[in-house]
Amino acid sequence: MWFIAGAPATPAQTPAASNHVASALVPSLSVEQNCGCRRSEGGYPCKGGCQKCMMGVDCADNCGAESRWRDMRPIALDNYGPGGYAGPSRYAHLGEYRLRPGDQLQIIYLITRRQETGEYRLAPGDEVLIESVADTDLDRGSLERGLVVQPDGTITVRLVGQVQAKGLTVPQLRKVLEEKYKDLYDEPSIDVTPVKVNTLAEDIRNAVGGASGLQQQALNITVMPDGKIRLPGIGGICVQGFSLGELKREINLRYGELVVGLETEPILSQQAPHFVHVLGQVGQPARVELQGPTTVLGAIAAAGGHLPGANLRQVVVFRRAEDWRLISTMLDLQGAIYGKRPTPADEIWLRDNDVVIVPARPIEVLDNWIDQVFTRGIYGVVPVGLLNNNNN
Repeated sequence: MWFIAGAPATPAQTPAASNHVASALVPSLSVEQNCGCRRSEGGYPCKGGCQKCMMGVDCADNCGAESRWRDMRPIALDNYGPGGYAGPSRYAHLGEYRLRPGDQLQIIYLITRRQETGEYRLAPGDEVLIESVADTDLDRGSLERGLVVQPDGTITVRLVGQVQAKGLTVPQLRKVLEEKYKDLYDEPSIDVTPVKVNTLAEDIRNAVGGASGLQQQALNITVMPDGKIRLPGIGGICVQGFSLGELKREINLRYGELVVGLETEPILSQQAPHFVHVLGQVGQPARVELQGPTTVLGAIAAAGGHLPGANLRQVVVFRRAEDWRLISTMLDLQGAIYGKRPTPADEIWLRDNDVVIVPARPIEVLDNWIDQVFTRGIYGVVPVGLLNNNNN
């Protein structure tokens, strides 16, 4: 049956047929007028009353109440042209991802060689050149290979012995040496020149990417079941529940207490798998991996769909809250399955480790009980006549 744009709708028109006669339910439109289907910017152009304006139901139209098929109106169900777009035009399904055990991270290391505040303080492994104008015999080290700050933080100089250098700036070390040599020289004129500094940052870089510096300066790690990761130089960090921005700040603060000029950039290379468990009256009860946002009906479909004896009015979902207490809900999905409810409020999004149970209908439960008791139970093993004789 064909309908002319602008013609009144007849009672015989069904919702399915209405999709083909959307223009019959709205006033006749010129090319310049809006077709009324609330198309979003960039969508397939509306050029008149005969263009695509599908009929449908929008859950935002009834002030939060569940819609019915009688609420159909023109809607942008075919918003994009052929091949123009392959998915929703808005909304990432998750605003900020929080790390969890099993996530795989890549930590990229960058040596910037800059210090944001204060003066550089010597650390074990650094090298300095010590010279004296008063006596060249006091000179230690050279510009090619300086005097190394030992693991205990000291250096050994002539006539004085060990001097604590760790944690001192270059001017502070020069002043300390001047004071010690004044007992031996009126004017020792000590000069301290840094030859190699920030060696701990180099050691960490070498541990991550190799001494040659030609390999990628990154570390691939997995969040452990206890929610921790381990990094060179700083050890274990509990990262469960961190966003990537929070993780970056935490790692850089930890390294900032040890070295200068070392920055990291964490990247989530792969999420830990997310699963829900679907059991009961479904084709293939199983653990279903969530590879994207998934609703209850989507999980049931992934588990082989519901069986004829499924009680879709009482689908149960078990969930663990943030403190691991058990919460649950019961859903009525029968109207959605049978096409009676266009925007079912019970069609909720699932989260990791949810358990979905599709129970049997009450008549199926009764049939199973009769089968177990009378067919395979005592009445199936002992002849009825024998039971009657015993009763007599």
